[in-house]
Amino acid sequence: MIKRTASAALRATLVAFVIAFPALVLPGVKPDSVQIVALVSLVAALLTFVEYWTDYPSFIEFRSAPPLNRMRFLALFSTVVLLTLICREQMAPAGFESDLSGFGDVVGAAMDFPFSPVRLMVLVAQDDAMAAHLRVTAGLAYTISLIALLTFVAVVRLLDWPIRNGAFNVWVNLPLFDPTAGGDVLRRLKRDSRVNVALGFLLPFLVPAVLQLVSTTGMPVRLNDPQTLIWVVTVWAFIPSSLIMRGVALMRIADLIEEKRRRAYAQAELLVA
Repeated sequence: MIKRTASAALRATLVAFVIAFPALVLPGVKPDSVQIVALVSLVAALLTFVEYWTDYPSFIEFRSAPPLNRMRFLALFSTVVLLTLICREQMAPAGFESDLSGFGDVVGAAMDFPFSPVRLMVLVAQDDAMAAHLRVTAGLAYTISLIALLTFVAVVRLLDWPIRNGAFNVWVNLPLFDPTAGGDVLRRLKRDSRVNVALGFLLPFLVPAVLQLVSTTGMPVRLNDPQTLIWVVTVWAFIPSSLIMRGVALMRIADLIEEKRRRAYAQAELLVA
């Protein structure tokens, strides 16, 4: 009980820290914004603590199948922290943050090629200065998401995730998946996997188009505001990679179920023979 409580409290603290970090670090944040961020951080921390403290799952998937959620959080943490430091450097230049911005320039330039998601995000900018800043942040965020995705694929293929750490409990790790909803479980898992991968691939291209469409309606997204820029770019990069990782995980679970069925059918045939 003590270990579980400490683990849940640590996870809740880290979640609150990530949400509050931009408001705490960026200069010139309005007090009203700080209060709103503090409330959101508290609610997110409470939900995280309750989810990981109780025995019965509610909505967080793969909570007992590390390191998927840890890799997701590390990608989110890295993206928010690095983008916040880069935005702070634009407002108040400093030594370390200047070096980080220089690294971001290199990564952004490498990722900004024709028809890439980063190029589409850059086109959303209203002026050249914002385009240069958006190239740095979007390129860095997208690179982090790709690294997290490729690392998880390597863990699945090379380290035999998730059965390397023991049996996989579908009920605990997929609380939103109802095996009794109808249809073959294997077919549904594979279908959900393909849908998640397809959405994860398309969203980085669709989000810039939606932002452009919104700007034509007279309600443009204010990317000149550092906090808005950080969270828009983070969501744009993190959610698609998270969806693809979920799709890969579901396909892996489907493969395990299919392999178990094959062994069961083969054993039944031997018994009949």
